[in-house]
Amino acid sequence: MSGRSALYGWLIGLCLISSIVAAPKPKTYQASSPDKTTRIEITVDDQKALVYRMLFANEPVLTWSALGFGLNDVAVGSNTVVKQQRTDTHTESFAWRLGENDVIHNNYTELTLDCVSGSVSYRLIARVFNGSVAFRYVIPKQAGSTPGTIRQEKTTFALPGDFTIYQYNEETVFTPTALADLQKTCDFPATLTNGRLFLSIGEADNSSYTKAVLTKGTTPNTLAVGFGKDSVQTNDTFQTPWRTVSVATSAIGLHAFSDLPLRLCPPSSQPVPDWIKPGKLIRSSLTTQGGLNGIDFAATHNLQYVLFDAGWYGAEFRTTSDPTQVIPAIDLPKVIQYGKEKNIGVILYVNRVALRTRLDDILPLYKKWGVAGLKFGFVDGLKQEGISWLPGAIKKAYDHGFILDIHDNYKPTGLSRTYPNLLTQEGIRGNENNPDAFHNTVLPFTRFLAGAADYTFCYPNTNRYFTDNLYKSKLQVSKGQQLALSVVYFSPLQAIFWYGNPTDYNDEGEIEFFKRVPTVWNESHYLAGEPGKFISVARRQGTTWYVGSAAGLMDWTGKLSLSFLAPGKRYLATSYEDDGAGSIQKRVAEVGADDSLPVSLKAKGGQALILDEKP
Repeated sequence: MSGRSALYGWLIGLCLISSIVAAPKPKTYQASSPDKTTRIEITVDDQKALVYRMLFANEPVLTWSALGFGLNDVAVGSNTVVKQQRTDTHTESFAWRLGENDVIHNNYTELTLDCVSGSVSYRLIARVFNGSVAFRYVIPKQAGSTPGTIRQEKTTFALPGDFTIYQYNEETVFTPTALADLQKTCDFPATLTNGRLFLSIGEADNSSYTKAVLTKGTTPNTLAVGFGKDSVQTNDTFQTPWRTVSVATSAIGLHAFSDLPLRLCPPSSQPVPDWIKPGKLIRSSLTTQGGLNGIDFAATHNLQYVLFDAGWYGAEFRTTSDPTQVIPAIDLPKVIQYGKEKNIGVILYVNRVALRTRLDDILPLYKKWGVAGLKFGFVDGLKQEGISWLPGAIKKAYDHGFILDIHDNYKPTGLSRTYPNLLTQEGIRGNENNPDAFHNTVLPFTRFLAGAADYTFCYPNTNRYFTDNLYKSKLQVSKGQQLALSVVYFSPLQAIFWYGNPTDYNDEGEIEFFKRVPTVWNESHYLAGEPGKFISVARRQGTTWYVGSAAGLMDWTGKLSLSFLAPGKRYLATSYEDDGAGSIQKRVAEVGADDSLPVSLKAKGGQALILDEKP
């Protein structure tokens, strides 16, 4: 063989060896938001596992993170082969008269990957919004197999560096914790920051899963999805809830994603009916006269509902208590009829014990009685069985024409878009627990990103027992802050007066603001805020604006731009604020869009404003 031939053969051999050693680079599947600022990338890594990352302004918000779940004995996500991909765009705007804005824009790019992992076929669906990504797993019916059990979700969120998480569970306080020091689990939605970016990791459309939580991952700066109580039984075709990640360059920027759970849930089959009426309520004592007094108070103070809470049909947790029988102290037909004459609806509380055994009996009965709505108490929002029961119960309440409030550990995941009679829910450490101003000024950046919350305001009154035992000794914020929070906190059904009798609220100057403040809005803006430090929110209904500002545990001094006001218009700004002596003072000034509003709040204080457009 000539020298040239030998060299040629050697080069061919080298190329063959190189082609064997240098495996082809895995394909990356990606989708970008309509404004191109946000991107998700998905690939199969060197270990043949499906992974993803999120980028914002070309900067990693999440580094490569795990995808998958354990179905029976198969680690779905490992040894994944992507069979097919599809990309689609979605542009939509829909009216929503029960929200913070009367129109919701729902624009995204959707990426669907058809995958096989071992013996399991599954789909990963990802949607990319401006500032957010959402993804879920879909398990179609598997050939020749029965439904399986998801014992673990393997989704992780790998952060690019050190972050602090506002850790909490259900109705606990918030504890800012470095990820490296995290020992407890954290509920969705979870808010994190590195001082430069603010992230919200959330959940949407949980109608048949278990309650999931965030746990500390096995690698640094990583969060993992864990199950709090049980595993998940799948059916022939099953889909998990959406996992969502939203990012903003400021804390108040996270508010843009408070309607994301609604955007990720399917719409109702028909427009929101007229009988679904938002409003404010007062809780009645469990007597006939208490109900009548509550209705008179509601009619005089522009409230829409009176609530008979736990005990109206007996001890709530006893199986012997009959939700079709009213205790002798309440003449319920008389109260309901009086309410109809005053255009005030009556809402009845029903505990889980009665709901699970008597729901089909009580709904037609309460409709016959003339009840306006129900409050579900102590439902199971922690396990798959309880969470799966709820949508059917909500729909039954809808079909019978009842508005609905769900209390205790249940938190929203957007189901109000599918069942608009679900006006609000608890899942929050509310005012009856007397949280401090730090807690109150963290809530807008955390729990309220999931949706409406019934905070149950406990505004003080002149009853000596109430004042001595609650307000002076326990209530940790000012009256001005409570007024302000009725604007800051969103709930189409707002419990304003939770403790005390209506006859004890006799300082009309103090509660005048509650008389006017609405519960749903045409337009909302977060003006300023830092978690635990301060918050200011402006909301409009019609031509009138309402502004709520609250301070945390330190004084807050600043200025608020009024550029949200209509240009060229003048407004009368009526301010309700703390007078320094435990009461409320009122001031009036004229302002316009070109003005700025000075804010000077003492620690734990607040200010509520009404800005009426001048003729």
